[in-house]
Amino acid sequence: MNEMSAGKAARAAAAMLAANRRTGYSTGARHAYDYTCPSPETYPFQWAWDSSYHAIALAHLNPRRARTELSSLLSAVTATGFLPHMILWQDELRPKATQEFKIDVWEEWRSVTIAPPVVARAIEHVYEATGDRAWLLEVLPAALGFFAWLREHRTSPATGLLEIYQPDESGLDMSPKYDRALGIQDSLPSTVAADWHSAMRNLLDGYADNRHPESPLREARTFVWNDVLVNSIYADGLMALSRLAEAAGLPDATSAGLARGSEEICGALVRHCWDDDAGAFFDLDLVTGERVPVLTASSLFPIINDSVPDGIAKRVVEEHLLNEREFWHRYPVSSVSATEPTFDPDFGTAAIFRGSSWMNLNWYLHGGLRKRGYHHEARRLALRSAECAAAAGMRECYGPHDAGGHGARSFGWSSLVLDLLATEGLPLTDDNGDQLFLED
Repeated sequence: MNEMSAGKAARAAAAMLAANRRTGYSTGARHAYDYTCPSPETYPFQWAWDSSYHAIALAHLNPRRARTELSSLLSAVTATGFLPHMILWQDELRPKATQEFKIDVWEEWRSVTIAPPVVARAIEHVYEATGDRAWLLEVLPAALGFFAWLREHRTSPATGLLEIYQPDESGLDMSPKYDRALGIQDSLPSTVAADWHSAMRNLLDGYADNRHPESPLREARTFVWNDVLVNSIYADGLMALSRLAEAAGLPDATSAGLARGSEEICGALVRHCWDDDAGAFFDLDLVTGERVPVLTASSLFPIINDSVPDGIAKRVVEEHLLNEREFWHRYPVSSVSATEPTFDPDFGTAAIFRGSSWMNLNWYLHGGLRKRGYHHEARRLALRSAECAAAAGMRECYGPHDAGGHGARSFGWSSLVLDLLATEGLPLTDDNGDQLFLED
């Protein structure tokens, strides 16, 4: 990739971040909002992990907007510390949520579900970009409260790992690793998306009508899951919070406790999810008590954490991540290994996370490769990701063989290409060669 293509990708990201900004006042929530919607046509609300990614990208173009993005997100944290996956600020759009996204809305404007807790890493990125300690002191309590909530309400007694109670809490909605648990393992490619939506509706209908964030859904034993990606991001977030707690001047015991929590999650991932024969990590279905041996990008995710042993990380990287027969295609990293029968590189099923490459997964794995010393491969991953953005614009995901755009258009978190390029030392410039900047 040359600098012209990198510039094209960066400018596409900047234009999308400008166009997708949403501001206003929510009557239902009784709160003002200012955030970047993931996709105007497809995802109009504020999503927790999407906004975290948006803030990371915005830190390169408008640090004030990056801070505001996260402040708006964290304003939805409840008194108990719960941060919802979705925040439905716009009163007139709320009916769309239950019709199209198969979610349970709580208190009319918040989902009752969680998302992968990317928010800690996002706060760290924005703080590093701005040095705004006053802002850090403002948002850190809510983030700490959410991670404490996760520990209290979502820790599995059997494994010590976080639990999710429906597939979309991992953000990986239609990943084939959930097919058997949902009873759609025999679905045809032409029907798998519709079958997934039907199975999700049945799952949610089976939960109590008065469901709230702290509902004891483990007891229902319908869908109880230790997800490798969720727990990898959680461990990474705990370590980020440990560093932020130190920067904020909190007691040493607070920082040390967060770091210890991260190490414990990594240890649990190795004990319960690592398959030494396969050289990969697999999720645990706690209803059946079995690992789910479906090789997806989440099987690679523990490499992002320092506490995962180097020997294990080396096997994951060299046997799987960089394996051209599995994940390392022309435009890596595919969300499902090409060796899986469900691999869908061309988005023929119209079902997400079944084979396309995703900028957010690439962003984390790029960091994991750099952390483990694979700098050449990390650079290639960043540049190939940018080629996708330059060729197809800001799309939800991309074809691992042809960089074709898949899914939603004007998609927010593909702006992570900005951070990938900046990390690799490539300029983020406009048509005149000047540094890109977004006006307020």
